[in-house]
Amino acid sequence: MTAKVLIVDDTEHVRRMLVDMLELDGFDVVGEAASGHDAVIMAGKTDPDVIVMDYRMPEMDGLTTARAVQEQRPDQPIILYTAYLDDRIEALAKEAGVAICIGKIEGLNSLERHIAELVRSF
Repeated sequence: MTAKVLIVDDTEHVRRMLVDMLELDGFDVVGEAASGHDAVIMAGKTDPDVIVMDYRMPEMDGLTTARAVQEQRPDQPIILYTAYLDDRIEALAKEAGVAICIGKIEGLNSLERHIAELVRSF
C-alpha cells in the first residue's frame, strides 16, 4: 500500500521539497496546503493516510489546525514536522491529537520512516 500524504507548510520551497522527495521515495502526495484553513479543507477532499504539518504558520498554527482536522477526522494521523520543537510544543501537540512530532533537523529520512510506521499501524 502506498501512503497518501497531505503536506501543509506555509513556505512554498519547503512544500515543494517535501513533495518532490516523498514522491521520489514512493509516497503518493495527494495534496499541498499553504495554510491551516486550506489544510482542513484539503484533508476532507483528499482523504490522506497521513498529514505532515508545519507548526509555525500565519493565522492558524499547526496545533490549531490539528485540532480542527481532528474535529472532522478524529482518527486522522498527523505528523508535526517543525524546526521549533521543544518539550512544551510536543506536549501541546499530543493534546491536539498529533501522532508524532519530528524536528526538521532530524531530516527527511526520519519523516519517511514515521509516515511508513503510521500507515502500517492501521
